[in-house]
Amino acid sequence: MNILITGNQGYVGSELVKHLRFKYPKYKLYGLDIGLFSNFTTTNGPSPDILLDFQYYCDVRKVNNNILKNIDVIVHLAAVSNDPIGKKFEKVTNDINFEASKKLFNLASRNNVKKFVFASSCSIYGSYSQKPKKENDILNPLTAYAKSKVNFENYLQKNQSDTNSISMRFATACGMSDRLRLDLVLNDFVTSAFINKNINILSDGTPWRPLIDVQDMCRAFDWAIHEKKNTIPKNFYVNVGRNIFNYKVKDIAYSVSKKINNTKIKINKKAMPDKRSYSVDFSLYEKLSKELKPKFTLDKSINRLIKGLEKLQIKDVNFQNSNLIRLNSLKNFILNKKLSNNLEWTFK
Repeated sequence: MNILITGNQGYVGSELVKHLRFKYPKYKLYGLDIGLFSNFTTTNGPSPDILLDFQYYCDVRKVNNNILKNIDVIVHLAAVSNDPIGKKFEKVTNDINFEASKKLFNLASRNNVKKFVFASSCSIYGSYSQKPKKENDILNPLTAYAKSKVNFENYLQKNQSDTNSISMRFATACGMSDRLRLDLVLNDFVTSAFINKNINILSDGTPWRPLIDVQDMCRAFDWAIHEKKNTIPKNFYVNVGRNIFNYKVKDIAYSVSKKINNTKIKINKKAMPDKRSYSVDFSLYEKLSKELKPKFTLDKSINRLIKGLEKLQIKDVNFQNSNLIRLNSLKNFILNKKLSNNLEWTFK
């Protein structure tokens, strides 16, 4: 099987490459990435990129037919990756996450790609309701990032081509990666506790967040790549996570404090309510995925992060200003005139 992974040099893509290579050594794996975070590896070992059969350095907005020849499956991860970046670069978020994704899918259809696996997000549900959100519940995207995911999902639903699509509505990612991000709730809390012995919750701690470890995200992509057409509908969408992994933000913080002694938790009780609060029903995915359903508990994800941080010897008390926060990386590239405000490299 020939698989193209867009955004392979990101937080999730780096782990997905390893997962697929070690489990399916005979597969042909191709990566496509603009290279924004290619040098930001957080491992003492070799880069995961060496496990690919070929690496394309390409802006996803500029993909051409030649790249998609003989590809069986596309795993589409390349995107403006979170709410803070989406707020700063709202138009670019739409251009990359929606318009470029449409172009990529249309090229995939014309090149007879069998399956298109899209990394969507549970953030498209937006705000809390009395019951966990199911796949057919009303969507309420509150940010540019979430809106871009909804727009592309809607586009896929109208697809009449022979290329089948699966939209994976992932819970909030967490866990250790060879390209670690610290702008994710659990990763932020663990790092703050590890370095500073405190966790500062900017909200009142009551918003709901479902979590999924990056390793379980890789297992979910494995499921999507190999799921047969006769078991799920065409242009399928599904919540990806596990029901027992829905947490309130303050409970995530308390779980971290139990693992890292003497950690103090500060909750901003005067904060405005965080509208981005959602618990999610993952029953459908749990039923479909069987042995590939998420298995990483919150404690296991915390422990792996602690071990990873110990190996990295991160000691910077101001880690939130570091390049491990993706928005900081982009701002630094722009400040040094290496990247345009349109998030394109400025060199030829």
